[in-house]
Amino acid sequence: MKRQHLWLVIIGLVLINCVTVAFFLGRGDQGVKEVVAKIGKQEITRQEWLGEMESRYGKEVLDEMIDQKVIEAAGKKYKIEISDKEIDREMKMLKTTYGTTTSALASDEEKWRKQIENSLILEELLTKDVSVPEEELDAYYEENISQFNIKDTYHLSQIVVKTEKEAKQTMDELKQGSSFSALAMEKSMDSFTAVQGGNIGYVNEENEEYAMLIDEAKDMKPGKWTDPIKTDDGFAIVMLHEHIPGETYSYKEVKNQIRRQVAIEQMDIPVSTQPFKDEVDIEWFYDEAI
Repeated sequence: MKRQHLWLVIIGLVLINCVTVAFFLGRGDQGVKEVVAKIGKQEITRQEWLGEMESRYGKEVLDEMIDQKVIEAAGKKYKIEISDKEIDREMKMLKTTYGTTTSALASDEEKWRKQIENSLILEELLTKDVSVPEEELDAYYEENISQFNIKDTYHLSQIVVKTEKEAKQTMDELKQGSSFSALAMEKSMDSFTAVQGGNIGYVNEENEEYAMLIDEAKDMKPGKWTDPIKTDDGFAIVMLHEHIPGETYSYKEVKNQIRRQVAIEQMDIPVSTQPFKDEVDIEWFYDEAI
């Protein structure tokens, strides 16, 4: 569905922003000659590094930043506001729907929330003049009620080691203040999560792969970790970042979300800022018009 595709786009855009925008904003004379890598006698300076990133991603990132400003301006013009409650609900639904896909975003939720808010404003802008019959909205809710039923979900990280002795040594290091993510990158045998600092992502109570870890995490408080857990691969230490309690949203709570979703499907138009770019003057670094 278009809306599900939109959320995948949001995830991609936030990742792009997190990785690149900070570098572009920090570009300037100060520190540009700083050496960021040495290969034998050869050096790569910060200026060369940032220049390469700009040539590869600069246009895409700048276009996305312009899009966000266009949405904000159009939202104010048409007096569209999105409540914190609606953003919270979309956050929960996104995390619980896409699970491990969202793991890399957990460290920058404010940027994520802003992206969600702007995406909802854009949906409202595109559908503000569209009316959908009440019976159609109600029928959609009944046919897709599972979409609005959130399962208990846990954001977990893990460190997997071979022996109980290694697990106890790791526990001692954690108790002495060592970083969980740093230890995961250094020690964990699970290569997929190790490179992400042990981050598994968001997994719900029906996830069979991590069922044992979820059972251990159910009675934990966020920021805490388990004692070593015996698994088929060795011993795992699990950290709980966040617990999202299960919830079923009522028709009244999601009625406007359904209206936007159905309207966009019926209109068969791309979810794009282009109609609103035409309403403002835009000048940018690149030559061609936006």
